[in-house]
Amino acid sequence: MRTTHRTLDLDLALPLNARVAHSHGVLVWLRNRVTALRNRLSANSLTDLDDRLLNDVGLSRSDVNKALKETGIADDPSQQLARLARRRAELALRGRRAD
Repeated sequence: MRTTHRTLDLDLALPLNARVAHSHGVLVWLRNRVTALRNRLSANSLTDLDDRLLNDVGLSRSDVNKALKETGIADDPSQQLARLARRRAELALRGRRAD
């Protein structure tokens, strides 16, 4: 048998199910990055609001600036901002001021 007729079976190609799973994982990761970027742009737009409007949603200007500085450029600061707003709302219901 000639060497040109020989093929090596190294199982380098992934089975179809593994390729689909890998593609799905990449798409999920990409969707998460797009969502994080969209949320970061929305959080950046919060800096355009005046202090009264920020107070209405339960945030302060320092909260927004701190959340934007602490998270990376590709990270989502909205979870941190939502947590801060929820905490301020809970304290307001108890009659206490948030620091």
